Amino acid sequence: MRPAAEALFGDRLALAAAFATLLGTDGVVRGLIGPREAPRIWERHLLNCAALAELIPSGASVVDVGSGAGLPGIVLAVARPDLTIALVEPLARRTAFLAEAVTALGLDDTTTVIRGRAEEVVGGPLSPADVVTARAVAPLDRLAGWCLPLTAVGGRLLALKGSSAAEEIAEHQSAVSRLGGSTPVVRLCGETLLAAPTTVVEIVRERAVVPARSGKASRPERRSSFRTDGGSGGGRRRRG
Repeated sequence: MRPAAEALFGDRLALAAAFATLLGTDGVVRGLIGPREAPRIWERHLLNCAALAELIPSGASVVDVGSGAGLPGIVLAVARPDLTIALVEPLARRTAFLAEAVTALGLDDTTTVIRGRAEEVVGGPLSPADVVTARAVAPLDRLAGWCLPLTAVGGRLLALKGSSAAEEIAEHQSAVSRLGGSTPVVRLCGETLLAAPTTVVEIVRERAVVPARSGKASRPERRSSFRTDGGSGGGRRRRG
């Protein structure tokens, strides 16, 4: 796996190794990573998450929903120092680990930790993001309902999924459309590097939709400064 790790993390490989150590020690002790996962941290977690970076344009703002142990949020912060990342997580014990890991890895300048559920932080201090990520959080219909409101119009939700991604898209495509999302597309990341490429469902937020639970009119939202084909149309924005 070393060639893949070197390709995905470059000169920040040692920092990735430090995070792997945190996951295999504190992460296991604090119940964020299962004991059986410890021997597979690189293959199953770090490399799987780092491959997602190929879909994220330079200088993008990223919100990682349900960050848990920092997957993929902290992995992306390690692999891509050009990104501005907010880790959104509702559980106190997880946000404590995330905050400690961000500081221990020296990521404070680019990465923030926010305790709360995705639906609770909409309209808060976070500006709509160019990219919203999520890994093993919820079925696609619920995930779109939580994540698309955090995404700038024209930005993208990138959901890490398993082998049933196509079936999930078929089941929830109409719900995603009602929530303002484009037709979901399956992307495979790291195909030339990983034995099992990372499966990602990509959804563009095409329009702002007022959540069903709210009777309030939606506020105008800025359009993402990044094209949906991955090209850059602007520089880094200030974190919210």
